[in-house]
Amino acid sequence: MLLVNPKATTTNARTRDVLIRALGAAVDLSVEETGYRGHAATLAATAHAKGFDAVAVLGGDGTINEAVNGLLNPVNGRVGSGGGGADERPGLIVIPGGSANVFARGLGLPNDPVQATGAVLEALREGRRRVVGLGQASWGEQSRYFTFCSGMGFDAEVIRAVEGLRGAGFRATPARYVTTMLRHYFMTDRRNPPMTLRGPGIPEVDGVFLAIICNTTPWTYIGDQPVSPTPWASFETGLDLLGLRRLGMAAILRTAQQIVGEPRSLPSGGHLTQLHDEAEFTLTASRPVAFQLDGDYLGEREQVTYRSVPAALQVLL
Repeated sequence: MLLVNPKATTTNARTRDVLIRALGAAVDLSVEETGYRGHAATLAATAHAKGFDAVAVLGGDGTINEAVNGLLNPVNGRVGSGGGGADERPGLIVIPGGSANVFARGLGLPNDPVQATGAVLEALREGRRRVVGLGQASWGEQSRYFTFCSGMGFDAEVIRAVEGLRGAGFRATPARYVTTMLRHYFMTDRRNPPMTLRGPGIPEVDGVFLAIICNTTPWTYIGDQPVSPTPWASFETGLDLLGLRRLGMAAILRTAQQIVGEPRSLPSGGHLTQLHDEAEFTLTASRPVAFQLDGDYLGEREQVTYRSVPAALQVLL
């Protein structure tokens, strides 16, 4: 089953038609267009329940995240059911069509959808599959998987603002993210850090303004430049975290200098808290803070527990 987001940022109808023809010539293909938020999860869950061998996604990171959650939760799309092991689920085929395509690029796929389709067709012919781990975020009675990152605090506030601009008809370009971040910086509370970090075997850390949780590296891209706050993160290890306990301009600029571009080493500074290869930890906030998964804003939360889910998904690449 191929899931197509017709509103994907970097594709048009002609490109989508070429890709559909190429895939259809190689496999028995069923094509479905997504029509609303959450639709990809429903379609992917249906594909799992019907016994499809693979689910391909032509879209951005948000559509891929929905499809992954559908694949792991085939019973009425109920998040948390798990849906068996990776070898019991359809494989995932990723064809980047969004603005950042962080998951696809983290897997080593070309950022161009036509070139990525060529790589996928080669993987299909040769039967190549890679098993990757995922992250899972839980709040209250709800839970959701993520492929590459989550965030609480300032970064999620920026994503919320950009989503508002997209709703008004503006494109989510790298320049728009940067200008929105700079504008929003002067609007956020930089004096009262709301979050506390706790976890099994982890020393408690108070006074966290911003938490970036990564399942791989990089965390995102600014154009072609990777941004890697957790350069040791990997699909084959547990979760990594970078937390900022100061939001002053000097601290922000120092951290930005260390994480933008090809990763050289772990960022350093007394204002940072870091975790690597952790199975579980919890962020608790004294007030509701913005929350995002894989670049999708999901509202405000006062407590989120993060868990690593090893060897959760097969990807054809």
